[in-house]
Amino acid sequence: MTWLTRGGVAAAVAVGAAVGWGLGWPGLALLLVLFGHFAEGRGPRRTARQVVANGGVAAVAALAGVWAVATGALAAATADTWATEIGSFSRVPPRLITTGALVSRGTSGGITVLGSAGGVVGAALIAGLAQLVAPRGTVSMAAGFATGTAAGVLGMVADSVLGATVQGMYACPRCDARSERGDTVCHEPMRLVRGWRWLDNDGVNLATTLVGAAAAALGSR
Repeated sequence: MTWLTRGGVAAAVAVGAAVGWGLGWPGLALLLVLFGHFAEGRGPRRTARQVVANGGVAAVAALAGVWAVATGALAAATADTWATEIGSFSRVPPRLITTGALVSRGTSGGITVLGSAGGVVGAALIAGLAQLVAPRGTVSMAAGFATGTAAGVLGMVADSVLGATVQGMYACPRCDARSERGDTVCHEPMRLVRGWRWLDNDGVNLATTLVGAAAAALGSR
C-alpha cells in the first residue's frame, strides 16, 4: 500500500476489519470502491487521520449493524473524493459555492460543474452497488438507491460549504499567499484569516461523512 503511510495502513486495516465484521463482504465491496480510488489518487500518501476521517463513521455504523448509515457515509466520502479528483480536469475555473466568486484550483469550497457531476456519479455508484449487494430489507431498491445517492450528494455539498466558510484558512502577512495549514511558513508565519483554527480538511471530511450518514438514517425511516 504505497499510497498510505504506516499509520494510514494501520487505520485502513482497522476500518476494513470493522466494516467486514459488521457488514461482511458486501460492506467491504463498498469500502473497496472508496479506498480503491484513494490508491489511484494523486498527491502525498494518505495518513491515519485521513483514512479515519473518510472511513471512520462508516466503520462505526458497520459495527452497529446499520447498513443504510454506513452506505450514506461511504457515499458522501466517495462523492467528495470524486468531485475533487474529476473537478481537477475541468477547463473552467472553480467558483466558491457560497458567493460564486472565481477561486484558484484546489481552494476549499470551490466547485465546478464537472467536479459536481463526478461527485453525483460517485454517490450513485456507491448507492447502486449497495442495493445490489445489501441484504434485502423493507426498503425497495429504488428507494434505497435514491436515499443513498441523496445522502452522498448532501455530504458533498456540506463539504464545500464548510470548506468555504468555517474551515481554517491562513495567509502570509507579507504577500497574502493562502494555505489551509497554519504551520506553513512563507515570508512570515501564517495568520488565521478565516474560519476556525481547529477545523482542518480532515475535520471537514469527517463532517461530510457524518452528514451523509445522518441523511441516510433519516431517509431510510
